[in-house]
Amino acid sequence: MISTRTPIILPALLAILVLQVESSFLGGGGGSYSYDLSKRSDLTKLYNSKVLEADRMRRPLEGMSFQLGLISHSGVRVTLADGTQWLVHKGDRYGISSQTVVVDARHMSRDWKIVETKNFRGSKTVSDFVKAGGTDYSLIFDNCHDGAGRMWD
Repeated sequence: MISTRTPIILPALLAILVLQVESSFLGGGGGSYSYDLSKRSDLTKLYNSKVLEADRMRRPLEGMSFQLGLISHSGVRVTLADGTQWLVHKGDRYGISSQTVVVDARHMSRDWKIVETKNFRGSKTVSDFVKAGGTDYSLIFDNCHDGAGRMWD
């Protein structure tokens, strides 16, 4: 049986969930930037590195202990020929000139889970993944899931 308060409670709960999701997306980078690589030559080498294998990854949003479909954060972890792994993902204010960034996979929490693995056999570079992720971010029209999907295709 539906309570007379249901029409008021459900929109309120939805509004709280949307605010939680939006603040989690918006809080991602927050404008403080630290770098795994700061020398231009190291960055160029990384961006031109061939990707042998990639894992499509997903984790709960910041501050949440669960993930439910799109109420999560996603990205792609790439493995290079030298065995190093890097996470390519996007979020609001994650980067300076692009909202798709590359970070050393050592910074990934245990909350990240592999969704799918693909062997690229060196047919793509890290730069290809960054370009596919896109420079801009929009919660509705071009979010982390959209970027990761383009990287995967």
